[in-house]
Amino acid sequence: MAFTTGKLDTFFRNILDIEQFRTIDISLNGLQADNDGCEIKKLAFSVDASLETFKRAADANAGMLFVHHGLFWGSPLALEGSHRERIKFLLDHNIALYAVHLPLDQNPVVGNNAVLAELLGIKDREPFGLYHGKKIGYKGNLAEPLSVEEAAKKICFMSRPPLGVFPFGKKECRTCAVVSGGAAEEALQAIEEGLDLFVTGETSHSMYHLALEGRLNYLAGGHYSTEVWGVRRVMEECVNQLGIEAEFIDVPTGL
Repeated sequence: MAFTTGKLDTFFRNILDIEQFRTIDISLNGLQADNDGCEIKKLAFSVDASLETFKRAADANAGMLFVHHGLFWGSPLALEGSHRERIKFLLDHNIALYAVHLPLDQNPVVGNNAVLAELLGIKDREPFGLYHGKKIGYKGNLAEPLSVEEAAKKICFMSRPPLGVFPFGKKECRTCAVVSGGAAEEALQAIEEGLDLFVTGETSHSMYHLALEGRLNYLAGGHYSTEVWGVRRVMEECVNQLGIEAEFIDVPTGL
């Protein structure tokens, strides 16, 4: 089967509900840069649309790059500086760029939060983390009690350490909520709901004392490290359902 950007766009839209986030997600979900119409024989997957990622996709002979963080975030950008350089590189190397932000965080099957919940052993899963009227994370009971340190080991990618481990609550957590990436303020929702553990990518200075006083165990696994999971799961779906060659490009930020 020959894969074009149009056919791949249809496939991604069938597994990721992009349209439901159109009014609340300022990023340009979907195809952000097209190729010249040629067949795509290999896909690359990565977290960020950076020049380094683009270069490594070109080295891998990928015809399309799928990322979580794309190039456009709601405001027009002049074609200058690094933005021009990135777009020029894609065009010069005929690489299509596809980006999916919040729909990939929220998806109950291939999403970042669904995979994190799976890794942590969250059962009886329910939506959690209200953002502009939509809940993009998950909460539930843990299949087995976990300390914050044990939870960190379960979600670490490539054995990389988390950004922060804050054991402010019970030694053994039995309930947990997870919202990947930069969702520090959703810790307040976890406190309000009386949960034992909150897992996200980043923390913030203002959340420290609130979590401490709220007796909430807080795990900041890293923005990058909590958002590799959905990208990799979508890659697996492409390989399994389409039979196309694919490669994950790991460009960690340590943040």
